[in-house]
Amino acid sequence: MKRLLAIGALLGAALLPLLLQGCLPVVAAGASGGALAAFDRRSLGTQTDDESIEWKATARVGEKPWENVHINFTSFNRRVLITGEVPSEQVRSEVENIVSAVPQVQGLYNEMTVGPVTSFSARSNDSYITTRVKSRFVDAGKFNAIHVKVVTEARVVYLLGLVTQREADAAVQVARTTSDVKKVVTLFEIISDGKAKELDVSMPKSNPPAAPPSGGG
Repeated sequence: MKRLLAIGALLGAALLPLLLQGCLPVVAAGASGGALAAFDRRSLGTQTDDESIEWKATARVGEKPWENVHINFTSFNRRVLITGEVPSEQVRSEVENIVSAVPQVQGLYNEMTVGPVTSFSARSNDSYITTRVKSRFVDAGKFNAIHVKVVTEARVVYLLGLVTQREADAAVQVARTTSDVKKVVTLFEIISDGKAKELDVSMPKSNPPAAPPSGGG
């Protein structure tokens, strides 16, 4: 049952960016919902900052009159991954400067490419790859899949998270052997086993069913 719940939660988070991409050229790609928040190694404050960073970056870049842009923002632990396509190096640089100026941003990975905007079918395939990678994380059972964020752009898989070296190696192995993945880029923050245990929160247990009333009279 826990495995099914984990898959369902991860697939729901993976499909959100695809739904957003259907109507917006610039999207915040990170929010995964309250169901996963309790199991995240980031503090609640950091998770809130990450969501705020994504939406502020989206709003500020969206104010620009640029055409032929497709940009995704994914903030993890206040470090922002920017992916997508822009028409020129100038736009690429301006987007980076805008995001760098967003409050709370502590680092930035500029992975935008200069070129034509990808098709909806290509983005659908990217979302499918993300879903497959996350599902295979769960199937492998070598680490808690919730601890690794997966972003796919043009069949390049980006992996983010606060993970141990063992978890990182396992995640990379799964991602690299997933069909249709062209390349894997690791953006992990490596922590010690001791730190991981300190940050981890045990999954809460279900309350036992109430005992039926006694039949005494």
